[in-house]
Amino acid sequence: MKISYNWLKQFLQIDWDAQKTGELLTDLGLEVEGISQFESVKGGLKGIVVGHVLTCVPHPNADRLKLTTVDVGQESPLQIVCGAPNVAAGQKVPVATIGTTLYTKEGEAWVIKKGKIRGEESQGMICAEDEIGLGDSHDGIMILNEVLEPGTPCSKVFDTENDEVFEIGLTPNRADAMSHFGVARDLKAGLEQKEVIKELVTPSTSNFSIDNRSLKIDVEVKDSHRAPRYCGLTISNLIVQESPDWLKNRLRAIGLSPINNVVDVTNYVLHELGQPLHAFDASKIKGNKIEVKTLPTGTKFRTLDDVERELHEEDLMICDAEKPMCIAGVFGGLYSGVTEHTSSIFLESAYFDPVSIRKTAKRHGLNTDASFRFERGIDINITEYALKRAALLIREIAGGYISSEIIDLYPKKPQDRQVFLTFDKINNLIGQEIPRDKIKAILSSLEIRINNVTESGLGLTIPSYRVDVTREVDVIEEILRVYGYNNIDFKEKLNASIAKTSRFENHRIQDIIGDMLAGKGFYEIMTNSLVSVDSLSETETTSAVKMLNPLSADLSVLRTSMLSSGLQTVGYNHNRQKMDLKLFEFGKTYQHDGAYKEKQHLALYISGERHQDSWVVPSRKTDFFYLKGIVDTVLARLGFNWLESHPCTDEHLSEGVSYVANDKVLATFGLIGKAELKKHDVKQEVLYADFDWDVILESINTQNKVFKEIPKFPEVTRDFALLVDESVTFQKVYDLAWKTENKLLKKVNLFDVYTGKNLPEGKKSYAVSFTLLDENKTLTDKQIEKIMGKLLAQFQKELGAELR
Repeated sequence: MKISYNWLKQFLQIDWDAQKTGELLTDLGLEVEGISQFESVKGGLKGIVVGHVLTCVPHPNADRLKLTTVDVGQESPLQIVCGAPNVAAGQKVPVATIGTTLYTKEGEAWVIKKGKIRGEESQGMICAEDEIGLGDSHDGIMILNEVLEPGTPCSKVFDTENDEVFEIGLTPNRADAMSHFGVARDLKAGLEQKEVIKELVTPSTSNFSIDNRSLKIDVEVKDSHRAPRYCGLTISNLIVQESPDWLKNRLRAIGLSPINNVVDVTNYVLHELGQPLHAFDASKIKGNKIEVKTLPTGTKFRTLDDVERELHEEDLMICDAEKPMCIAGVFGGLYSGVTEHTSSIFLESAYFDPVSIRKTAKRHGLNTDASFRFERGIDINITEYALKRAALLIREIAGGYISSEIIDLYPKKPQDRQVFLTFDKINNLIGQEIPRDKIKAILSSLEIRINNVTESGLGLTIPSYRVDVTREVDVIEEILRVYGYNNIDFKEKLNASIAKTSRFENHRIQDIIGDMLAGKGFYEIMTNSLVSVDSLSETETTSAVKMLNPLSADLSVLRTSMLSSGLQTVGYNHNRQKMDLKLFEFGKTYQHDGAYKEKQHLALYISGERHQDSWVVPSRKTDFFYLKGIVDTVLARLGFNWLESHPCTDEHLSEGVSYVANDKVLATFGLIGKAELKKHDVKQEVLYADFDWDVILESINTQNKVFKEIPKFPEVTRDFALLVDESVTFQKVYDLAWKTENKLLKKVNLFDVYTGKNLPEGKKSYAVSFTLLDENKTLTDKQIEKIMGKLLAQFQKELGAELR
């Protein structure tokens, strides 16, 4: 939020420099993130002075140039070559002296230098109004008042404005400070604590009067819950034109573009007092009636940005007798606004329900200055005052007459909020005793009324504009921020209790594994839990948790797996030529299958080369076995040394393995399928591992340590390179192996998958290892060959497999 220092000084006569004032505002909780300079004329006319043209003769070497001598208040006059057709002796003109910086319309700077033009020396420049930023005309040089003294700085001649603008990072709860008056009110309270007493000057509306009652417009509020208060009046016979310079400068200083005098006044009062206003062209209000109501879902409405929007049944609308004219508190309509042809207006000042406005603004993707304030809650008691203030300014600037009584529909006035503040609570929360007189002074400076005083505390009435102060602790926070956090003493000795926590705390385990992965070259990522519904499969879509009011179509559901958001990150990096990736993320997934479920995961993503190519070590592409090694290392670090491996059935993986302990899947890993990569526009192979972190934490905490005697006899491992159809999955190989031999077979492991050249079409190669062990004796070659032969025969018979 931008706050003009000059504007602030209209409410509070303060002579501090902007830096010092910014520090006090920050101490008060209105954090000043920066201070910028504003100049109504770029450069502030620095170096430009009044010159008196003493002589003006034709240039000896150019037909269209003049050779002049100009008195600029120096010891001797300057010789200046000028091409303007209207330059003549005796004139008072603006002169840019040597070294002066001028600016083009585009804001580019250029410096006046001493030089020669067609052989004649030129020691400055006689300026047109567009060359110094005072207008758009370039027909000739500016002619100044002849009474001006040569050498007078033009910054003193013209009404220019230099300002300093605070950029305040306003927290959402401080709705009371969303205006210059609100900031001045807070600043006054801070100054009083420094014993600098300043009067807060409020804009006067005492001369408000009704000129006639010639233009009456009836108002009916049909939804008083969404519009608890609605005020308005009419102004006729006004002239819509450009605003005066002072008003345009105020708006430009805070980053707003002037439009016309009527609209500019509504924007001015909005940023002055914090009350949004809206002006309707009275001639476009059909039936001379305004209705504040909701309309059926699907009603079409074209807003000021010329976009046709489809209304929701909960959107509050400002309508005339025939049609909607404005989305209340959010955005005006295209056909009811003020134009250069407008001669009479209906001026609206209202209080709308914050929740209703916020829902409407988010529903239509609109964020305006008005909705920003309504969403956070404005002062319902300032509505009529702001209306009078704006009406008087419009009458002053645009002329016209106030042509109706003030309509003020305010059926149910809210009660003042009462809070009882105990002194013990203040001391306990702040940790330091603040003198009671100081507490009372701070509360008075914040306009919090003290109704009664007892030995134990204070009975208070909270002003209506402090919508965020509802509890005793809120009042204590107000006291503390004005008293000053820096004024709270810290004891030299700090006492703290040592909490007894388990070494299996989630954050501790995550830190251990995160450090380990970082040591292996992995980078941690944090991705958005919201994803597009298009990134999910059909199965996932049915169980996805959908957002009722999504920010956009790309963020409409909560992810059901870590894969979709992770692949977005992989694709983002690949598109920027970062092809070698090792990433990990701790995150959550969400599902709804009758009940809402939230699960924790650790996900790994590997793509590209293991390390950069060098003369010492050649590059080597990451593969399934590299991923398997990482997964094994992670699980071993967590204490899982005895795991069963099973074929994976994850629909996102073309090939994969699951690690199981106590019939629970701890991790699933493998190669992501081509269809999934294509969906996320990833053109390079990606290896993926998904750890069920909830199961891991549960297993770490609950698993019993089982010690198994080391076998006395050796185990034997044999391999098959099986050529099978592409439709054959490792699951079938795995199940068939155990079905064939379940006594001596201990492990079945897939350690390579190959598809590509030198294989028949429609075929792929599985490299599968089989671990055999007899716990009572050493296996003989004959036994081993018999078992392997039996396995091969079954693979050939049931799966049509061949040995490569």
